[in-house]
Amino acid sequence: MTISSTLFKDASLVIDIEKYSKHKQLEKDEILMETGDAIQFIPIVQSGVLRIVRQDPDGKEVFLYHLYPGQTCAMALNCCQSGKKSMVKAIAEDRTEILLIPVQQIEDWFKYPEWRSFINTTYGNRFSELLNVIDMIAFNNLDKQLLHYLQQRAKAVNTKALYITHQEIADELHTHREVVSRLLRTME
Repeated sequence: MTISSTLFKDASLVIDIEKYSKHKQLEKDEILMETGDAIQFIPIVQSGVLRIVRQDPDGKEVFLYHLYPGQTCAMALNCCQSGKKSMVKAIAEDRTEILLIPVQQIEDWFKYPEWRSFINTTYGNRFSELLNVIDMIAFNNLDKQLLHYLQQRAKAVNTKALYITHQEIADELHTHREVVSRLLRTME
């Protein structure tokens, strides 16, 4: 049983998804999409987790959200519908399997109420998550941002042990490694 048949009940939509989509396996830390890439497809996570980050022209990153099984990326949807290049970077947290939905199918499948609902729900969920990220950055101290980040990364890989460097954390929180190291010592 595939995610398309468990996520969607409309038999015609499931047939179209199976007909037009491609399956892709990503290894841990493999990059699916870079900032500035042309959007050729929309990913729907089947298993594993994708981490979505925003990257500036200097390569500095900030963590936005995770995509779990049955979810897709609202930023990718927005870019494909407006003909823009990717505004985010997508990285596999662990071994991740995805369905690649060609961009030309996105609009065609709006004839399916279930697909429209899936897209609208995706936009709504991501908008709420992005507001939470903005609130976290604007209204919380870095220690709370760090704790939230670590909790989200641990949840994504379903473990309490994260194998990431202080520099990687600092890069995604858009701060200095020394600050992260100091906060982690204090949090210990």
